[in-house]
Amino acid sequence: MSITMKRIYEGSSDEDGYRVLVDRLWPRGISKQKAEIDEWIKEAAPTKELRMAYHGGYMGWEDFREKYLRELEKHREMLFPLAERAVEGMVTLVYSSKETEYNNAAVLQEFLRNMGAK
Repeated sequence: MSITMKRIYEGSSDEDGYRVLVDRLWPRGISKQKAEIDEWIKEAAPTKELRMAYHGGYMGWEDFREKYLRELEKHREMLFPLAERAVEGMVTLVYSSKETEYNNAAVLQEFLRNMGAK
């Protein structure tokens, strides 16, 4: 299974394969043409409440991760085609957060990899 993550501000490359924006809001300062996104899955992003609690410092990483994984479970059927696509070729989860390690794309990547393992 080939799933990677990349900030939208880094730009696209041929190695990205299928590029999926996984944020609920469109990133500031990036045109849709420049983003070169193949799909935008808003439903794969954390809810507004969860996102605000985490980014506002009201929730730590582990709590965010666990709650977001539970949210993603509700969208398992919708995300299955993306997991299948990652078995066939490279999928890049595109996000806008400045945090490159502890963000929603990292949790989604974990979730999709676990889907592929089953």
